[in-house]
Amino acid sequence: MRPRLLIALTAVVVLTATTAASCGDEGPDLALASAARNPVTEVIDAPATVTARAAATLTAPADGTLASLRVQSGQRVKRGQVLAVVDSPSAQQRLRQAKEALAAAKRAGRGVGAGSLTSSRRGTDKAADEAFDAARKAAEKIADPQLRDALLTQVTSAQRQYAAAARSADQAVRAVQRGINGLSSAVGALSAAQRLQAQQAYDLAKATVDALTLRAPIAGVVQPGGTRAGGGANAGLAGLLEQAGGAGLDPSVLAPSQGGPPAGVDDAVAVGGQVTAGTPVLTVVDTGQLGLLAEVDETDVLLVKAGVPATVELDAVTGASYDATVRSVDVLPTNSAQGGVTYRVRLALGAGKLAEDEPAPTPRPGMNAIVHLRVREAVDAVTVPASAVFSADGRDAVWVVRDGKAGRAPVTVGVQGSDLVQILNGVQPGDRIVVRGADQVRDGQEVR
Repeated sequence: MRPRLLIALTAVVVLTATTAASCGDEGPDLALASAARNPVTEVIDAPATVTARAAATLTAPADGTLASLRVQSGQRVKRGQVLAVVDSPSAQQRLRQAKEALAAAKRAGRGVGAGSLTSSRRGTDKAADEAFDAARKAAEKIADPQLRDALLTQVTSAQRQYAAAARSADQAVRAVQRGINGLSSAVGALSAAQRLQAQQAYDLAKATVDALTLRAPIAGVVQPGGTRAGGGANAGLAGLLEQAGGAGLDPSVLAPSQGGPPAGVDDAVAVGGQVTAGTPVLTVVDTGQLGLLAEVDETDVLLVKAGVPATVELDAVTGASYDATVRSVDVLPTNSAQGGVTYRVRLALGAGKLAEDEPAPTPRPGMNAIVHLRVREAVDAVTVPASAVFSADGRDAVWVVRDGKAGRAPVTVGVQGSDLVQILNGVQPGDRIVVRGADQVRDGQEVR
């Protein structure tokens, strides 16, 4: 928050010839100073949190056991590197059944009579419904909400495709029964529906088995279990399965995934331990480029733009100062813990230095910080102490002393620093200004 203009400040040493004055023998003590040209910087302070470039949680795609763990906690891994393998007999069995069903569907249509079309059609529908129900139940076990929703969307899309093919087959069967169409046409339509259903079931089962080998979707540092932050990213069945164990992901679209036990509980899955679909196994954190997520009050956010420089102080590193630059400002607001409206400002975090000008330690994601955003600067500005400015009749003003008498001068304030404020008009360099006791001065009052 920016300091308000009526806060009494003491830093007037940068002005020329600060003096004390009085108003009569019994008048209050006043402090005068001369308006002068100085550089001034307006700074907005905001609480912030250190963020990682990306984080991706790898979850078990099916029920089973953790067969092998090929990395250790804290190990740096490359994108695409195999991190763990899940053994799931149920997933392997579903793949074998789907493969057999696909082979049978490809052979279907040979020697089928008109009387068996209806029963064959019903059998195909029943098998399809069971396959889609199984896929939907498996998807609902995924802990990551975005991953779960995308898988359910994929299953729904496959079911719609089958329904369209099934309607075509049903029309052909009814046509045969009415003697309008040939038997071969009905058999062909029914076989196409069976093949489509079998192929989709096989693809889903194959993708699940492939995902049993967990690969790093991004380069970074490994830690066991999941994260406690909400999120999840990537869209489409192929991309989501790659997030669980494939390659080809864009790290820029990854975000922390949901998961993990309460604080104080080790969520590491040991080799041989049981896992269910959606159990967080490992999380890869990309710390190659740290950032900051700041909460800026609505009264200040309009001054914050991309490219604004900032300095950062961390609670964990006393005396250190880090450089940062604003990357973006969110359009939609969030509600702060105090109940006000704030906007998230995202910054790139640079290097830091200690008081002895030595390199500061590298922060860790999640650390608390205070960001000092330098939103406006004026190099050669007419300035007065911030304590000299007061509000009167809805306008900013200062007391200017001329010929020993105080006169109220309306001013336009520009850049507002913590100690000094820029005066755009109403005051000239060298003018004597009341900088203490302004609330006790009257217009025309004699000041000695």
